[in-house]
Amino acid sequence: MTKQQTIITDITDNIGSITLNRPEKHNAFNEVMIEELTESFTEMGNNDNIRVIIVRGNGKSFCAGGDLNWMRKTADYSFDENFQDAMKLGKLLKTINICPKPTIAEIYGNVFGGGIGICASCDIAIADKNAVFCLSEVRIGLIPSIIAPYVIAAIGERQAKRYFLTAERFNGEIAKNIGLVHEALDVSKIKNCLENIVNAILQGAPLAQKMGKELIKNVSKCDIDDKIVEYTSKKIAEARASKTGKEGLNAFLTKTEPSWRK
Repeated sequence: MTKQQTIITDITDNIGSITLNRPEKHNAFNEVMIEELTESFTEMGNNDNIRVIIVRGNGKSFCAGGDLNWMRKTADYSFDENFQDAMKLGKLLKTINICPKPTIAEIYGNVFGGGIGICASCDIAIADKNAVFCLSEVRIGLIPSIIAPYVIAAIGERQAKRYFLTAERFNGEIAKNIGLVHEALDVSKIKNCLENIVNAILQGAPLAQKMGKELIKNVSKCDIDDKIVEYTSKKIAEARASKTGKEGLNAFLTKTEPSWRK
């Protein structure tokens, strides 16, 4: 287990864990946390010994958005300084979104602003049904701009219009209903749900999961035309011809276990 300034990282049994560790600030992020999270997701994503990455918060909240002192400092920035600062958060969310490993957000407590961006950037999100979500930016004259691509992809344009404009608070059950999280559970059931999802991921082939994430990114919202038919045909041909594909198919036909499940 490695403790950095704002996060704690750990690798156990092929599972990477990243814990936001500013509990006294409800894990609100600043420039240091953004940098440390970006580095950790990049390193774990490139680590062949890691099969899945789980991100969670230490203390009562998952992430309360931007740290007030950090936001106060940016209030005096020029446009160019604000742009460069915003690009760092943009890089973090993109890094999470395109991470080659499956990513899971385990959510308790408050999830505000950029915290929702982290949630939406992960492949899978599990929440306490009583967690409190809020896209609060308009209350202080801002917009949820950097997180918008990921949040809208999760909840859709119609729901985004409501919650971007009203900054209403909503609980984990509503978050599930609108697509922001996959499960909203009693706290006592979250660990078991997380374990089941991780075990399911470990049954799959790492290369196939990586290719599957790339496939989703490249075909999402595309017109089903000759170009997309050709692309998807090429991708399955690549999968079938790969060492992983050959091994998996042979294991299925011979009723044996492939190497990634041994």
